[in-house]
Amino acid sequence: MDYVLQSDIADRIDTLVPGDVDTSSIYSVHSRDYLDSAREIAASGGGYLDGDTYTSADSFEAALETASAAVAAADSIITGEFKRIFLAGRPPGHHAEYDRGMGFCIINNAAVAAEHLIMNHDLKRVAIVDWDVHHGSGTQHAFYNRGDVYFVSLHQYPFYPGSGAEAERGEGEGNGYTLNIPLPGGCGDEKYLDEFEKKVISGLTRFDPEFIIISCGFDAHRDDPLGGMNVTERAFGEMTAMLVELAEKCCDGKILSVLEGGYNGAANSRCLFNHLKEMQSD
Repeated sequence: MDYVLQSDIADRIDTLVPGDVDTSSIYSVHSRDYLDSAREIAASGGGYLDGDTYTSADSFEAALETASAAVAAADSIITGEFKRIFLAGRPPGHHAEYDRGMGFCIINNAAVAAEHLIMNHDLKRVAIVDWDVHHGSGTQHAFYNRGDVYFVSLHQYPFYPGSGAEAERGEGEGNGYTLNIPLPGGCGDEKYLDEFEKKVISGLTRFDPEFIIISCGFDAHRDDPLGGMNVTERAFGEMTAMLVELAEKCCDGKILSVLEGGYNGAANSRCLFNHLKEMQSD
């Protein structure tokens, strides 16, 4: 954020800090028993939710605040206060399941925002586009049997957490509303942008979303220490531009982008700059 706020796009960025924590939609995405357990672990000084997901004393409150900020951001977009918002919050969320945290994730911020839009704003078609290098397993599971959320994930495969095969397309009423695009390690800008234009944009166009949420992980960047892809910041900007163009056509430009993974500070900064520059476009 320091990098972006010192850049030539800073004068077009409004910075908001949400107020009260709204937990109603969180309890629609996660079980009360799981959330109570995660709260207790943090309150005792911290500990592991799973082998990868360590919590400190303040982790659960941070997760609540981030998920609540996603709800507040969705509200601000629906009311017309802002057309597009990027949520610079962590912990990330897209691996968090109904009854467990995993993969550094405690509460699924994108799923909470989508559920809030459906429950409280009567939206019928919400799209979630996940370009984190890891498959958005928790988000997929949250909506796998539903047709009101179209979930798209581009991700390195096979890779953590092991899900996200092309054959995973949803079940029951959700059949056809999950689009997985598994990619082999080493893919760069050309492959990502080709898949994005041919599959992601075409699928979203058919779905005709009323609102788009981006699970915005930057760990597919070539400098990231945890991913194995070769994507540059340019591709993140171009994928954003394609989504902005689509959103302008189908949902008055409404996009909420929530931060997921990304573990190289310098790479994150450049990716975020390109992402926000395109989010500013009309």
